[in-house]
Amino acid sequence: MKITFLGTSSGVPTRSRNVSSVALRLPQKAEVWLFDCGEGTQHQLLRSEIKSSQIRRIFITHMHGDHIFGLIGAIASSGLAGNAHKIDIYGPAGLSEYLQACAKYSYMNLGNRLKVHRVEPGLVYEEDNFAVHCQLLKHRVPAYGYSITEKDRPGKFDIEQAKALGIPPGPVYGKLKLGETITLEDGRQINGQKLCGEPEEGRKVAYCTDTVFCDAAIELAQDADVLIHEATFAHQDSEMAFERLHSTSTMAAQVALLAGVKQLIMTHFSPRYAPGNTLQLDDLKKEARSIFPNTKLAYDFFTYEVPRRR
Repeated sequence: MKITFLGTSSGVPTRSRNVSSVALRLPQKAEVWLFDCGEGTQHQLLRSEIKSSQIRRIFITHMHGDHIFGLIGAIASSGLAGNAHKIDIYGPAGLSEYLQACAKYSYMNLGNRLKVHRVEPGLVYEEDNFAVHCQLLKHRVPAYGYSITEKDRPGKFDIEQAKALGIPPGPVYGKLKLGETITLEDGRQINGQKLCGEPEEGRKVAYCTDTVFCDAAIELAQDADVLIHEATFAHQDSEMAFERLHSTSTMAAQVALLAGVKQLIMTHFSPRYAPGNTLQLDDLKKEARSIFPNTKLAYDFFTYEVPRRR
């Protein structure tokens, strides 16, 4: 699982930071999932290693412009790039109507390629290898955080041992790799689990923005390998954070600590902490690390490979 930050500013873009969007490249799959799609995301994709034609699913946290204004452009770019796959989009109430209005007034034909799913707290999407859940966070409008959980994988299949047991190669190997018990033509029963190493524990990524400190974020991020959490404000601006229902660096760190995550990556920074101002983003990092040492600051095009669990 590889995370790429396409936009790390809050509210408005700056010269060095675009507004919110995070891409998640999935292992052993030639597809990408986007989380939020602020204005200019299609340009950020062009500057990254990610191809817009690989986008398969888009998860929107809430309906503020810095999280959705780039959505229709990214969809158009994806289609022009030759993406023949259907794109599933998940988000709060009003998202479908917003996209329909954008398409209507820009004379854009969405065709049958787009399907919008309205999310509610709980399971959002599930397949053989991954499950996505969401929780309602605490913001000025309905805003959802997402967790992406990779399911446990069977251990490495010992082909040499299978050959030594006289098991002929073929579809049966696939069943054994999944740990199933199969019966050979000679009547022998082979337990696939005995031919596989220790199972690989699945990883978990949580994405929480926009929100002030809340229990839902802690629940969503529980035991995550990576928590991506907004840190719009510095601790000394906490009054402003509470007024606008955004998080400070220390709030993000407290969520990481209480949830028992392995790595915190902060994003969604206010432009007020740009170079030359009294407070810098390094100050926010120091504040967070005083509570949760394993903290990183995201920046545009920063990539992070989620390590496998041992």
